[in-house]
Amino acid sequence: MIRSFLLMTLLAGPVFVAPSPAAIPRRTLTPEDIYSLRSVGSPVVSPDGAWIAYVVTVNDRASDERRFELRMVDAKGGEAVTLAAPSASLHAPRFSPDGRYVSYVATPADSKTGQIMLLDRRGGEPRALTHVTGDLGDYAWSPNGKEIVAVYEAGGPQDGTALARPQPHVLRGWHFKQDVSGYLSVGHDRHLLRIRVADGSITPLTDDPSQQEDHPAWSNDGRWIAFTRTREKGGDRDGANDIALIPADGGSIRVLTRSPASNQQNLEFTPDSRRLTYRMGAEPRYYAYQQDQLMLIPIEGGSPRSVTGSLDRAVLSSVLSADGQSATIAVEDDASVYPAAVDLESGKVTRLVSGARAMPQLARGGPLTVAVGGDDTTPNEIYALDPSGPRRLTHETDAFMSAILLGSVTSLVSRSRDGTEVHSLVTLPPGYVPGQAYPTVLWIHGGPNGQDEHTQDYDSYQFRRQWLAACGYVVIGVNYRGSSGRGFDYARAIYADWGHKEVEDLLGAMDAAVRSGLADPNRLAIGGWSYGGILTDYTIASDNRFKAAASGAGSANQLLMYGVDQYVLQYEHELGLPWKDPSAWMKVSYPFFHADRIHTPTLFMGGDRDFNVPVAGGEQMYQALRSLGVPTELVVYPDQFHDMTRPSFVTDRLERVQDWFSRYIPKH
Repeated sequence: MIRSFLLMTLLAGPVFVAPSPAAIPRRTLTPEDIYSLRSVGSPVVSPDGAWIAYVVTVNDRASDERRFELRMVDAKGGEAVTLAAPSASLHAPRFSPDGRYVSYVATPADSKTGQIMLLDRRGGEPRALTHVTGDLGDYAWSPNGKEIVAVYEAGGPQDGTALARPQPHVLRGWHFKQDVSGYLSVGHDRHLLRIRVADGSITPLTDDPSQQEDHPAWSNDGRWIAFTRTREKGGDRDGANDIALIPADGGSIRVLTRSPASNQQNLEFTPDSRRLTYRMGAEPRYYAYQQDQLMLIPIEGGSPRSVTGSLDRAVLSSVLSADGQSATIAVEDDASVYPAAVDLESGKVTRLVSGARAMPQLARGGPLTVAVGGDDTTPNEIYALDPSGPRRLTHETDAFMSAILLGSVTSLVSRSRDGTEVHSLVTLPPGYVPGQAYPTVLWIHGGPNGQDEHTQDYDSYQFRRQWLAACGYVVIGVNYRGSSGRGFDYARAIYADWGHKEVEDLLGAMDAAVRSGLADPNRLAIGGWSYGGILTDYTIASDNRFKAAASGAGSANQLLMYGVDQYVLQYEHELGLPWKDPSAWMKVSYPFFHADRIHTPTLFMGGDRDFNVPVAGGEQMYQALRSLGVPTELVVYPDQFHDMTRPSFVTDRLERVQDWFSRYIPKH
């Protein structure tokens, strides 16, 4: 039986407070608004702390593709300037150590692959520093600005020769496929190159075909280059990687430690070059629920130690202070992400920014640290983290947002069958009337490692919720067990038991919404993408209260996924080998093997090039429901990976989900 719930609002006020007439924007969101929104990310700060370069993502209607524009703003704020026009391939901006150049990776007109581009801030057009035919990955400037170390994949997925004359994929690795990268073929090795800035000449730094290198970082004294190393491209079978050093001018590689691989890696030397920070994940059986810790290791020998081991929250990004005594970290916590200062010696954590917001990206240069983030009403912008609080530097989204009326966002606390407290975010329709029951959509975030959070970026789950709210629905996002933000134990509670406690959490939140009067029990819909689609399948196979469902990039027969998707490490460490313990696999595959329990009209969607959760998972469920006579449709988006990037398909998905719900759920 569901226990008590609490609908939380700011202070003790009502759920929705209408703004004054003068402040009311003109209209609600539409799917077409993705062509007007500008998403800010990838900030870098100049060495003197005076300028911030960043990337703005836009959706171009004419080309029907996502494009990336390089912009720059001064640390005092003011009008930003464009450094490089929107491009389909632009990414990874960096400042040279003397601040003279802004570098980035883009595909020039005379090349088929991405090159490191140099833009001289004194004037002139950007020029290509490199002229490689393979795939360039992460890179870092040397402290003296004379060289760059870069990750290079010969014969990579963008190789110009491969495009001209396709070759068969020869696969020998244990982990042999990855979304976007595709098949991880023999010969597609990732190694480090040194690039001379004066003339673009290249010197290989590593070349062992049995190893793969990534995430290079140059020490501040110029002597060392740190990097990660694995035997398998995309991750080793033990779920770990080497943290290694090589002399900057070449020589023998020295492994500092072997560490559980992280969700997001970043290597950074302390200013004295004597210690290295990196991020560590969890042991491989908890791969899907890991929360990165900030680690510190001496480079001349000694054991690594966790700086944030007592935090019990994920570190999403980190930057060291100028004196190397502390770091600023982005902490994922209960529907928010806040910047905090952590002392490297004591591990003491001090929160720097309060409030319901998400600020996951950090960067530092000179005395200035900046964060990218937003909240329930403001899409991502760049903020200076001043001692007095965050100071907004960019205003890329002001013009658009000034014309938009959003639904307010509040919180819902519920208790599941076993008494577990579960937190959710509720997006209310613009003009919400308290006491009136609304058709309600349970929209489920993916992961499961991740969370619904206070953000309003256009490519986030929250934009989808605001769109559905604009269509007249109350939209509920549940941070079910398995989600991050509530600690390691909360995240790993679903270990090897998928579709059980999460479903109880989802249904408990819906019971709470109905009892509060927010939701009409006769007008409920459910949907999600990725693990949100998987949980949609689990939930409609467990409960028939929902009148319509939309399962995107999901799967219900997990036996089908072994060797078909990219999660072999998780499967073998969490569920075991299918032929050794088939009962564990059957238990988590119940939506397919009990498809006859499903009576909810369901829309299935997916990209035909998705290696993350291949569209076969949706195809199987579509076929099952079609054979059972349950109303269903299958939509396959051509040439799309797990995350769709073609703008017309993004708008199509929004409209199609709403159309499907409206077929079965009356608005009044």
